[in-house]
Amino acid sequence: MDRMKDKIVLVLGAGSVGEGWGNGKAAAVAYAREGAKVACVDIHLDAALNTLGVIESEGGEGLALCADVTKAADIAAVVDAVMVRYGRIDVLHNNVGINLPGGAADATEESWRLVMDVNLTSVFLACKAVLPIMERQGKGAIVNISSLASIRWTGYPYISYYASKAALNHFTRAVAVEYAGKGVRANAILPGVMDTPHIQKQISGYYESADEMRRKRDAIAPMRRQGDGWDIAWASVFLASDEAKYITGIELPVDGGLHVTVSGSLPT
Repeated sequence: MDRMKDKIVLVLGAGSVGEGWGNGKAAAVAYAREGAKVACVDIHLDAALNTLGVIESEGGEGLALCADVTKAADIAAVVDAVMVRYGRIDVLHNNVGINLPGGAADATEESWRLVMDVNLTSVFLACKAVLPIMERQGKGAIVNISSLASIRWTGYPYISYYASKAALNHFTRAVAVEYAGKGVRANAILPGVMDTPHIQKQISGYYESADEMRRKRDAIAPMRRQGDGWDIAWASVFLASDEAKYITGIELPVDGGLHVTVSGSLPT
């Protein structure tokens, strides 16, 4: 349990929007369980404190910080706080993301810009602040949480979400190549059908009940079940750890095999 021993991990989106384990909360706790000191950042301080509380209750260490990751000043303040406390950042984990309804003809301009800011601009701002630190250190790892929706239609009319996550994939590839010779790795994880508080909150309106949503989403994956926050968390730990020291620029589906099926559409 020491794959991340003595590493400093910055997790943006470390809280959960409801009861249970979201991807970011599970990842923050998983990093800590593997020995990292974790800076837990969320737009809601109480959510960050909740995650930190779990870490500390298990004997781990970290910080709880509040930030709007679409604002450069907030990102700078978070990075400064981590550097003052620990003096380095070994892993940047970008987990923040939203999805708003609307197709190419009916999505509002406001919803498009908001999703792009939250899902893509936030990662740019975080990398802009952290990459110079990692370059000076000569080592670092970035884990960006994308989506299976970045590479295929999934049945929901979320044009801004599809576009933002597809752009995030190529952003990750570009950073990976630019910094490969500087000791910094960048990889993306593509969650498939997941049973997390975020999903339950965002898409439950497409179904008559929570049970129907779970049943239909379980059925679409070849494994006949949805994944959970821990599936994303442990994939993140691997990609951030030295076990993955020769892996950069990949897009890792964590989806129960859904990415290799003919249709990616979810039954509604």
